[in-house]
Formats: sequence, structure tokens, C-alpha cells
Amino acid sequence: MSNTSYPLLQTVNDPADLRKLTRHQLRTLADELRAYLLESVARTGGHLSSNLGTVELTVALHYVFNTPHDRLVWDVGHQTYPHKILTGRRERMGTLRQLGGLSGFPQRSESEYDAFGTAHSSTSISAALGMALAARQKGEDRHAVAVIGDGAMTAGMAFEALNHGGVEDCRLLVILNDNDMSISPPVGALNRYLAQLMSGQFYAAAKSVGKTVLKGAPPLFELAKRIEEHAKGMVVPATLFEKFGFNYIGPIDGHDLESLIPTLENIKHLKGPQFLHVVTKKGQGYKLAEADPVAYHGPGKFDPAVGLQKPATPPKQTFTQVFGHWLCDMAEKDPRLVGITPAMREGSGMVEFHQRFPDRYYDVGIAEQHAVTFAAGLACEGLKPVVAIYSTFLQRAYDQLIHDVALQNLPVVFALDRAGLVGADGATHAGAYDIAYLRCIPNVSVACPADERECRQLLSTAFEQNHPVAVRYPRGAGAGIATEAGLQGLPYGKGEVRRQGKGLAILAFGTLLYPALAAAEKLGATVVNMRWAKPLDTELLLKVATEHEALVTVEEGAVMGGAGSAVSEALQAAGVLKPLLQLGLPDVFIEHGDPAKLLSMQGLDAAGIQAALEKRFPELVAQARPTLKAVA
Repeated sequence: MSNTSYPLLQTVNDPADLRKLTRHQLRTLADELRAYLLESVARTGGHLSSNLGTVELTVALHYVFNTPHDRLVWDVGHQTYPHKILTGRRERMGTLRQLGGLSGFPQRSESEYDAFGTAHSSTSISAALGMALAARQKGEDRHAVAVIGDGAMTAGMAFEALNHGGVEDCRLLVILNDNDMSISPPVGALNRYLAQLMSGQFYAAAKSVGKTVLKGAPPLFELAKRIEEHAKGMVVPATLFEKFGFNYIGPIDGHDLESLIPTLENIKHLKGPQFLHVVTKKGQGYKLAEADPVAYHGPGKFDPAVGLQKPATPPKQTFTQVFGHWLCDMAEKDPRLVGITPAMREGSGMVEFHQRFPDRYYDVGIAEQHAVTFAAGLACEGLKPVVAIYSTFLQRAYDQLIHDVALQNLPVVFALDRAGLVGADGATHAGAYDIAYLRCIPNVSVACPADERECRQLLSTAFEQNHPVAVRYPRGAGAGIATEAGLQGLPYGKGEVRRQGKGLAILAFGTLLYPALAAAEKLGATVVNMRWAKPLDTELLLKVATEHEALVTVEEGAVMGGAGSAVSEALQAAGVLKPLLQLGLPDVFIEHGDPAKLLSMQGLDAAGIQAALEKRFPELVAQARPTLKAVA
């Protein structure tokens, strides 16, 4: 970091340094912080729009509150880069989201200023309330502040926390960071209500009446003008949040330090739960991000002077794109299909579907539980819902998945994106558990396509079934296998032998088929593409078990309770005793980093699979290798 480029920011190593600055210096600090943030993210990639929008709010919070003594909880946490820079991590921003580097989200193990680890939305108010009540119980004088976006406020958990917090006498401040955006454009009645509040219609009417009433008293009239200019509508009628028991203040301009700091200082001295409505703009200060905050939500590396550019060579087709194309094609064929997303239109590849079939597209907001039960209701009436949802987000609707879909055996297709490791987003976004948590539920099937072509085919197979089916696929591109234009499915619950060898048989679930094939070439092993974690192709499994001395399962999912466990259970049920090695993700949370490197570290690349088999079954490997030499 150059001292000449950011002379004031260079002097701030923690919030204590920040609190020594004058108000005038804070404006300069915010400008330098925004410029440094843009430069840093452009070099590493990461979340941008949301962070540019919280620069002044972050400065004001650390200036007014005595962090880390006062607890600061950020909802989701993808807007905390300014917070990280101001809390002693400025020089490590070059390691952001890289193996061994800074997390892209708050992490308690990373800094004492990260009061609560986050990455999924709508948890902040609950956590901050717990901290506030703990302080009250222990007799400690501290504040707890939750910063939550308007998108995250659509989730039921946020309102459960408000419902509780409004009746407690504690030092809790909830800040609604209202930027009219989540990741996808926000939806729903609550968002419309917030938009009406911030639109200023009521304030405009009140201002007009106020001018008429106060014209006879010039000092009061001037005071009203100053309130209008600096408080941005501090006085509003009783709102939804006041009905919950909070003292509502706002909306105020979240980029105006001259409004933010006095307001926060005043709130510190108020008793009981407080609710501050702050209006910010995603991408603030960088025109390209302001114009397209979705594109700049999580960009890769780029030149800030130029902005995002299309790559010189077209990238390989991603699994998400495969799903998006399939969804449109199947919707064209079958009018019963409806698509559902919990606020992840872009991330789940549903933009084209939304454009072509707007009457059959439902974005329910950040409300995964509602999304699943809503799908169940649609299915009850003869429609064929497809819920596009990240593996890690479906965890939030587990009860609904069991009781509302599976128990009633309703034909809902779950398109599980981001299955397996996701790389830079780390453990909070990794889809490590879906095979384990789905296969134990009656009526639910789980498909594991090995490549892009199988993904499309297995989605068609899933759609044809009359019960719940999940199709899991990873983030990014696969082996590069071209998809076909049709909607022909694959046999339900059936696998295939992809390579015939002897001695050892590798049973691959999903995209790890390809490193398994590479390892098998050097080991002389058989490779089976199982395709389905549930139902298992037990006929094929038992045949392979009879013909081989030992079996190995490979999956990009939790090894505990996963597909390998299903194979073990099936063999035991059939009374077949064969050595079985289960390879998958271990019983630890895996940190952020390059996906290929992370898989290699877990021994799930070709070299790792080969090494594991050589170590566990050296004699079988030795017996097979002469055959390889003879063939060569």
C-alpha cells in the first residue's frame, strides 16, 4: 500500500486510530477507503457493489461505537471489506478469499472485531439480540448493533428476531441498510413498503404542511429546513417496526457522515431497542457499479479504469447455464413447469426463463422455507415446480423439505447448484452435505450427473418422476462434454460401467468420475459411473462387487452419511463382505481457496485417488499393473 496514494488511511490500523480523527478528516478517510477498496477488489476479485455502498456507514459505526467492546454484527457479511480494512486487516486484503488468506465474510477466528460469523442471510438480528441480552444478564455496559439489508429483511427469521427483540429492554440497535437491492433485484410486498418509505411521498406531504404552518415562525421554519436537508426525514409516522416495539428513526442518507454520526451518537443514549433506517446505494462512488450493481456484485479480477470485459475466448459452458437452457426448453415443452428461486435469479441461471416465461417464474425473496412449501402447494394442484436453489441454502428449508414435500410425495424437482466445494466463498457456501441429508428422507431421490450432458439428461429424468428428485451439480464448468438439444432422459436409478479393469472397482458419484477415470488408467481399475446416490443401482453394484476384490467410492460430498455410506449399507443388506474404501470430504469445515487446490488437498483429484488406492490396496494395484504394461 502506497503512503502517497492513501496517506490518511495508512494511519488507521484499528478503530481507535479512527476515533482520533476530526469530522473533516473522516470524509477524506471515506474517499480513500472507497478508492483503496476498488483497487483491492479489482486485483483479487470478490464482492464489490455491496462494499462500495457501506463505506460511510462502516466509518460512522466504528467512529461512534467502541468496537470491539460494542458488538457489531453484519448480516450476510459480503459488505464487510471496509470493516476488515479499518480493523487491522488492510495489508492482508491482497489475500482475500485465497487459501490461507482473509475470508470474504466475517469470521470470529479471524478477528476480535468479527463478533459473529456470517454468510447466510437474515441471522444478524437474532445474534445481536443474543449478545445484547447476554450483556444485560452479565451486567455489562455494551451495545449490540445488527446491520441488515432490505433483501435479508424479507426472511422470516429476521421478523422472528424483531418479534422477540421488541419486548426486551436491552441495548440493541438494528440498522436497515436499504439499498433497494439484494443480489438479484428485491421482490415482495415488504420491499414495496420500504420503497414507499424511502420515496419521500409522505415526507413531501409533511414538508408541504409544515411550511404552511411554520411560515409565521421563521426560526422554526429554518429548523424544519435543516431537518429536511440533514436528517432526510427523521420523523415518520408509526411504522411496521414500531409495531414490533422498536423506536424507529429514519430514513437517513447512509452516505452522509454529517447525518450518520450525530444520529448514531444520539441513538447511543436512547433506552430500549432502536431501529435505524439508512438509505445507501450499491456501487456508490464507482459509476460502472452504480449502473449495474448485479454485474459488479461479485466480479473476478478487472481493470477499474475499463470495467468488466467479455473474455477474449468464450468460457466453457457452466452447469448453471446447462440448467438455465434446460429449464427454458422443458418449459416450452410442458406448460405445467414453473420455476422458483429464493432471490438467486442470476446465480441460478434463471434470467432467460424469467424473460421468456414471466408468468411461470417466481422469485420469493430470501425465503427458502417458503420457497419449498410454496412449491409443494403448486404441486398439489397439478403443476410441476422446479426449485433452483444452492445446496447450502436448501439446508435452511429442511423441515419443509421433509414434511411439506417428501411426506406428501409431491413431484418437486430441486436443482441443487453449488454442490461440493465452491472455492473462494468457503465453508459457508460449500454444498458438502446434500447427499447425506437428502438420501435419508423417504420418497426423495438424488441424482449426481458426471458432466454437462448428463446434467441436462438427469434433469429431464427428474422432471418425469412423480416424486421429489434432487439433481446436484457443482459451480462452474465440468469436463466440457457438449450437451444435446433434446430432452431425452437417462434410465431412472441406473448407472453404467465406464471402464473395465480388474481387481479394484471405483464407484464414482458425480463429476469426480473424470479424475477417477484418470487414476484408473494407471491402476488398471474398473470405473462405474453410479449417477444416482438414491436409489442406488444395487443390481449393478452387486454385480461389480462379485467381479472385483475390493471397492472404492468417490464423491464430492461429506463422506459421513454420503453415497459411500449408502454403498456400504447396500452391501451389508445383501450379505456381501468386500473391502470398501470411501473417499469424500472429511469431517471438517474446508476453508476458502481455489477449488482445484482444495480438492487436491482432500485427495480427490486423480493423483490423490491413485495414491489412496495404492496405499490401501497395494497388492491389487500391483496385480493389475502388469496388464497395463502388456496392453501398452
